[in-house]
Amino acid sequence: MDEQVSQGSGDESVEPARGFLEEINCPEPGIIDRQMIETAYLGQGQKGESSRLHQLEPVVYERIQTMRLEFKNLLRIDHLWMLPNLTKLCLNCNKIEVIEHIGMLTALKELNLSFNYITKIENLETLVNLETLSLFSNRITKIENLENLEKLVILSIGNNLIDTVDGIERLRFVNSLKVLNLEGNPIAQQPDFPLSLYVTAILPQLNYYEYVFIKADTRDAARKRFYRELREIEDKQEREIQALQTAAREAAEAERLSSSFVEHLDGHQLYDSLWRDDENGRLLVLIGAPAQELTEEYAKDVHQLTQKIYRLGLERFGERDKEIQDFNSNMEEGQQELQSLGQSQIEEFMQYKERTFEELRAMLRELEESEDGSEAYAQVDTLNRQFDDALNEMWQSLMSQELHLHEAVEESTRNFHHKISQLMAGFVEQAQVFFLQLHDVSGHFADNMTEMVTQFLATKQARRELGAVPKELTMCVDDREAVLKLVEGMRTTHNLRIDEREDRMALRSREFIDNMIQQLNSKEVDRHRAKILEINWFMEMMSEALANLPQELNQE
Repeated sequence: MDEQVSQGSGDESVEPARGFLEEINCPEPGIIDRQMIETAYLGQGQKGESSRLHQLEPVVYERIQTMRLEFKNLLRIDHLWMLPNLTKLCLNCNKIEVIEHIGMLTALKELNLSFNYITKIENLETLVNLETLSLFSNRITKIENLENLEKLVILSIGNNLIDTVDGIERLRFVNSLKVLNLEGNPIAQQPDFPLSLYVTAILPQLNYYEYVFIKADTRDAARKRFYRELREIEDKQEREIQALQTAAREAAEAERLSSSFVEHLDGHQLYDSLWRDDENGRLLVLIGAPAQELTEEYAKDVHQLTQKIYRLGLERFGERDKEIQDFNSNMEEGQQELQSLGQSQIEEFMQYKERTFEELRAMLRELEESEDGSEAYAQVDTLNRQFDDALNEMWQSLMSQELHLHEAVEESTRNFHHKISQLMAGFVEQAQVFFLQLHDVSGHFADNMTEMVTQFLATKQARRELGAVPKELTMCVDDREAVLKLVEGMRTTHNLRIDEREDRMALRSREFIDNMIQQLNSKEVDRHRAKILEINWFMEMMSEALANLPQELNQE
């Protein structure tokens, strides 16, 4: 285990291995770059003839799954975005201070950052497939930011500067955690606090602490010893889980409604917005019960129509979502099929290359030993031309496949754009019918309100009950035009709010399609460029390997 690298007296446990790192004959402090990655890849895991052949192979970053960069005197992490399929990363025994630039390594299963200068656990949230994490012998003061690592099995964080139990209870959310090591931290050295029992009580999913199996009697004793703390943590966790579940449901529903373009239409939100900043309408409803009854009927009619828009949005969202999923699935299937075909061709070519290179090595050795090598020279030239021809044929085949795929993706994207636009246009057109009905309802309400207020004022004036007229409406008693002006102001405000909501739906639906197609096109351009670069680089590596063959024989 990585913990065995550093052993010493108990007096050095708080700042372990600092002298160890400083006394190593390291290169100049640096940052991970492309050259370092290539050198490490070509130099790892191979010996003898296998190593020589490994050196001749092109470096295809997407195929690299293990990267070891120990003892490189590294100060910072960078350029690891080049290794999207990395599953094991070893950066132990460096001088790294910050965990950074690894969030894109979502396939990572094992990460070793032991023996560095890291002070905080951070930027690991996206590593959802991480199973083993070693932060042994750093300068970390607190356990934090690990709750999202749902597949984490082994966590080694011994020999750090952790002096508090705060944060340990957060590991209860990591149900997969089975092995934990906290030895060598200040919190583990307090004579009146049995950390091993506390951890055993608080983290019931653990099987090993400090790599020692936790027995049933130890677990029982731990629960008794920390019964009160355990109850408090369990109660707090239950409340947090309930809050998280509620928030997750609300977020999922909000996203669904937003993608349906009918958010805030599931209740009375649109109706309430009609009255926002509507001072004219507020004055008109002051006439009392008749106006209240009219507005209640108005609210009912508006709600019925918004519910129709809401249900329509959800229905059309399901249709669009299925279309999008089918498109993405077909694109992925087509790309994987062509990638498998290209991979088979490359593997077949690599076998041909090994046979050809063996023949060339034999002929070149024969040339060194023979006096008259004219015939051998001719055979070497023939093999070289044949290899170049085969390489060119391979290039043409791979490029043809890639160009065909690129054109097919572009054509499929155009067809998808057309189809999804038609679906969206159909949805917007249907929704606009309901918005027109909302305008009709608003106009009918305004007309009724005009008649009602006019009749109210006329009745009060005829009965000489002007005192019963709200003072805000006294200016309308002898002025019908003033009533019409108030009603027209209300009508304009309500129609404006309806138009705003309709325009928002139409605009967002267009933006949704534009953004989605733009992302699809950008993604395809990036994929296409990367593939062309990979193909050309492969060809250059093969040509270079052929050109370097005589020099390799001389070195042997």
